[in-house]
Amino acid sequence: MPIYPTLAVSAALVVILIERFVLRSGLFKEPAYWISMAICYGFMIPVDGWLTKQSAPIVIYRPSDTSGLYPIWDIPLEEYAYAFALLTAVMLTWDFLGRSRATSAPTDEEVNA
Repeated sequence: MPIYPTLAVSAALVVILIERFVLRSGLFKEPAYWISMAICYGFMIPVDGWLTKQSAPIVIYRPSDTSGLYPIWDIPLEEYAYAFALLTAVMLTWDFLGRSRATSAPTDEEVNA
């Protein structure tokens, strides 16, 4: 199997496993998460598609390193898995750090004492 699809799918699976079995934030159940993903992909597709368009590519992937599947425009399928992993990891980290700060923040009574 080519390297880029292997790494992209592995990254997506690792992020899913971290959410499901370690963090358990419930992020995948939140409509805001899926709306955020749709917005990110909505911007990613035209930009990435323009960069990888076969008629005049700016970014060129070595065919032996990709799956060869291009579902939308000329964007390799693994780009979507990589984007999912990257965006989800950032959102999970943000959520985790926000929760840890909220639990360690002093209460109003402690501040006013």
